Amino acid sequence: MVPFRLAYLGDLRTQSTHGPSGTVQLTDAPIDNQGKGEAFSPTDNVASALASCMMTIIGIVARRDGLDLSSMHAEAEKHMTATPPRRIARLVVRLHLPAALAQDRREALQRAAHTCPVALSLHPDVVQDVTFSYDV
Repeated sequence: MVPFRLAYLGDLRTQSTHGPSGTVQLTDAPIDNQGKGEAFSPTDNVASALASCMMTIIGIVARRDGLDLSSMHAEAEKHMTATPPRRIARLVVRLHLPAALAQDRREALQRAAHTCPVALSLHPDVVQDVTFSYDV
């Protein structure tokens, strides 16, 4: 089985199909780069991937330690360079976790988040601005 199949649909839109599940995802070029912005852009997916990867790794640690993080959520945003070449300059991730977590658990989960494969795979020039709020 092929992990991903991709097709160019024209008009700066692509379709990716996840081989094992058949899930389909579209991308559009963003409005500020000649696109319609009607779907995630490829660079939007990078911001989303960073946040979801961090949440997944936090979730693995939480499951191992018997912690309930069902209320955890996040926001992510990307900031592109202002001058060529066009690239991601900064990714902002705001993670919201339960207020009831003990300080030692908070520190362990924060360390885990920064070891997610996406965070470790990004070029060092991409600023990762990550904050943790214990407000849910």
